[in-house]
Amino acid sequence: MCDVALVGGRVVDPETGLDEIRNVGITGSTISTVSSAPIPARKTLDVSGLVVAPGWIDLHSHAQSIAGGRLQARDGVTTALELEAGASPVAEAYAHAAVHGRPINYGYSTSWQQARMVEVGGLQASGELTHALMHFGDPAWQRPASAKQRAAMFDRLREDLDNGALGIGVMIGYAPRVDPGEYVGISRIAAEAGVTTFTHPRALSEQVPDTPIDGAEEIVRVTQETGVRAHYCHIHSTALRQIDRVHRLIEASPSPVTTEAYPYGAGMTAISADFLAPERLHELGITPQSIVYAPTGESVSDALHLKELRKRDPGGLALIHYLHEEDPMDQALLDTGMTFPGTIVASDAIPFTWHTLGKNPMDWPPPLELVTHPRTAGTFSKYIRRYVRELSALSLLEAVGRCTLAPAQVLEPFVPAMTRKGRVQPGCDADLVVFDLQRISDQSTFQVSTRASTGYSYVLVNGQILVRDDELITDVLPGRPVRAGGRLS
Repeated sequence: MCDVALVGGRVVDPETGLDEIRNVGITGSTISTVSSAPIPARKTLDVSGLVVAPGWIDLHSHAQSIAGGRLQARDGVTTALELEAGASPVAEAYAHAAVHGRPINYGYSTSWQQARMVEVGGLQASGELTHALMHFGDPAWQRPASAKQRAAMFDRLREDLDNGALGIGVMIGYAPRVDPGEYVGISRIAAEAGVTTFTHPRALSEQVPDTPIDGAEEIVRVTQETGVRAHYCHIHSTALRQIDRVHRLIEASPSPVTTEAYPYGAGMTAISADFLAPERLHELGITPQSIVYAPTGESVSDALHLKELRKRDPGGLALIHYLHEEDPMDQALLDTGMTFPGTIVASDAIPFTWHTLGKNPMDWPPPLELVTHPRTAGTFSKYIRRYVRELSALSLLEAVGRCTLAPAQVLEPFVPAMTRKGRVQPGCDADLVVFDLQRISDQSTFQVSTRASTGYSYVLVNGQILVRDDELITDVLPGRPVRAGGRLS
């Protein structure tokens, strides 16, 4: 007898192509049965008229906290991984999460930029992105590395890979003058270990004519030179108006490059990032007024104001309006990025900041004073709402696959545990979403960024119900760590 049976739902399994009414049985943390026959169970949930799908797998989430995981769970995310920025030492990041618990599954790549900050910049290792954010604009870690420094940096990456890191995160776009040979070296380490690189690329040559190498060409060229598997992070927000050219480059590559995007025209990062220097904004086609300083919600008034904020609070988060969704041409560019064949949905979820102190970020629902990017709360629901229900640009089966199976397959070659995720099949992990296709929707906005998505009857993580009828169950933390080498514990 199963523990839980989901009865009468529209079961969508992207690997087998199943899109039929079925019953799903869960025993412990595992899917035990998918059948059209009745399933005896201790608890039976009638999900007639609802979609039953694998839980969303987010390859790009910086919201690595209990509060962040809860908000993402309300968006249907059951596994959220920090792969672009990563963490180093990775063992400390896993240990910290394990001590406190997590509502959803979690994992980390090793972090090139954090290793570089230590070995080249002389900073203290912490394994925390919030610590690294404070130093994004610091030129010390971006300077040329000596042979000795590079060797020490690479040793850190190898040690983290030995400790189960899920690939190598490379935010080279934040240190755009680094020798391209260093990126080749990083890629060789990844290739030798059989893992993937997750890259925030340098600028494109159209944006910065004197860039050491075009960011998109660098990724494609290195895959051919080293044999590494490469993942191109948030392709739409880095390619911007050159996205068609970048897509053509990737399509023509003899070595596969996976891509990801999120359905918002604005980005968010540390205000001290190199590409947000006042003298560089024109490269992105923006002005100081395109930037909002998140801790206060104030729009940047001019270049002098931007310089002052970068100096006063280098780790402060800033919202950057690159593409304007109300502009039909900009929205078309965004739609192109989201519907490009094979593009994976990934949120780039952001840690919380707040307008006023004195509020507990663990409170649920999140206090309105807490601020993040609306993509943290709404990426996956907005994607299904817009591209399946409203535009019919993608079938439900294809859209679900981009949120589940496709990200799992990026990791499967070196994370065997991921063969059990992103699927609704016997023997797979019971990470599931049950939602109403006519109601699923994002609710977060740039003004109220922590408002949770709606339309989810159930979200299950490792067989435990975490969300019921759009309400979070706050007394359970069923998330488990995902590590390379087949370890999921």
